[in-house]
Amino acid sequence: MLRFAPSPTGDMHIGNLRLAIFNYLLSQQNDEALIVRIEDMDTERNIEGKDQEILDILGLFGIEYKEVIYQSSHLKYHRAMALQLLHDKKAFSCFCTPETIESKKKAAKVAKKAYRYDGTCENLPADLVIDNMNPFVIRLKKPNSSLHVSDIIEGDNSFIIMRQDKNPTDNFACAIDDMISNIATVIRSEDHISDTPKQIAIHHALGYTKDIHYAHIPIILNNEGEKMSKQDSVSSVKWMLEEGFLPSAISNYLIVATTKAPHEIFTIQEALEWFDLSDISASPTRFDIDKLRFINQEHLKMLDDKELSRYVGFADIDIGKMAKIYLNEASTLKELRAKIEPIFAPKKIPEIFAEQTETIRNIIQMAPHFEEFNEFKAYLVKESGLEEEALLKPLHLLLTGTEHGPEVSNLYAYLKNYLGEIIK
Repeated sequence: MLRFAPSPTGDMHIGNLRLAIFNYLLSQQNDEALIVRIEDMDTERNIEGKDQEILDILGLFGIEYKEVIYQSSHLKYHRAMALQLLHDKKAFSCFCTPETIESKKKAAKVAKKAYRYDGTCENLPADLVIDNMNPFVIRLKKPNSSLHVSDIIEGDNSFIIMRQDKNPTDNFACAIDDMISNIATVIRSEDHISDTPKQIAIHHALGYTKDIHYAHIPIILNNEGEKMSKQDSVSSVKWMLEEGFLPSAISNYLIVATTKAPHEIFTIQEALEWFDLSDISASPTRFDIDKLRFINQEHLKMLDDKELSRYVGFADIDIGKMAKIYLNEASTLKELRAKIEPIFAPKKIPEIFAEQTETIRNIIQMAPHFEEFNEFKAYLVKESGLEEEALLKPLHLLLTGTEHGPEVSNLYAYLKNYLGEIIK
C-alpha cells in the first residue's frame, strides 16, 4: 500500500504533484493500492474546498487511487495510541510551559548547542502527575538505542506526540495513520527526512514491526537556487493549468527533470514501462520554465487535431490543424488562444490599410468559393486592382487580425470555410 498525503491549506505545489505522480507510478508497477490521505488536522490553516481541488487535480492528471481518507477521522486512534504509550510507560506527561521550553531553546542557542529536552517531567511520581491540573503535552520517551535511517541518525531525544489541546503532532498522526493503512512504501520530499526516525521510533514503541521503505525525493529549487515555496507563483499546479500547460506535459517534465528517462517526450503511461525510484537524482531539481514550455509545445503537437481545436474553442479538425501551425510561436494553450481568437474577433485595422482592407472585404463578400489559395489571391488581385505585394498585408490583417504571424497562404486551407464569419 502507498499513500499520497496532501494538506488542504493552499494550492497544490508542483513538489506535491511530483510525489503524487511517483506514488501512482509505483502503485501501478507493483499492482499495489494507492490511497489519498487528506492531512486536515491543522484546522486553523485549512481552506474550504481545497481538499476537493486536490482530488480534481489528481483526476486531471489521471492519477488513480483506491480511497480518500481524512486524517481527522483517525483522531480517536491517535488518542488511543497515546494512552497506550502512557500506560506502557513509553511516553510521559510533560507540564513544562511553552515559555520554559522557549527559554531553554534560547539558552542552548546562545551556548551554540542543539536544544535537547532535559527530561524534567520524565520521571515525575504518579501522584504529582495525577494531581497536576496544569496543561500538559505527551512526550515519547527517547529510544533505548539510536535509530538509523540510511545515513541519518536521529531519535536520541524525547519528543512531543500529543499537544496540550489533545491533538496529535504531525509526526505522531502520520506514524499512526501509516500503521492503520498498512503502508509499505513512503515517497515524500527530503524536507521530511528528519521526521522519519521519529515516526519509526513511534512504530517501535507501539510494537509495530513492519518494515516500511522510505524514499525521500530531493527538493525543487527556483531560479535563485532557493527552495521553491508557495510564494513562487510558478510552483502552483493551479497556476500552471490556468496558463495552459497540459497535465501530460507537466507530468512529463516533473519526471524527466528528476530521473533518468530513455526519451525526453513521453506520457505517464509510457513512463510506467521504465520508471525506477532508484534512478532518481540525489541532487535538487532546478525548475526550468523554458524546458516545461518546450515539453508542453511537444505535447500540444501530439494532440489529435479535433481535440486541440476544442482547447481553443472549436470542434473542427481544420481549426486544430491551423492551431498546430501557430505552435511554432506558442507553447501554451493560453498563448495559442491569444493567436487564434483575433482571427474570429472584430478587426482593428491601422488607418494606413483601412481603404485597401475595406475593398478586399467587399470583394470577398461577393466572391465565389475557392479551394486553393492561389486562385483566391488571383481573384482578389484582379477585382481590387491592387498589386500582389500591396494586397497581402491588408489581407493578412483582415483574416488574422495581426500584421505578423503565419502567412495567409499557409492558413487559407483551414480558414476558407469560415471567411464569411472572419471578415465581418
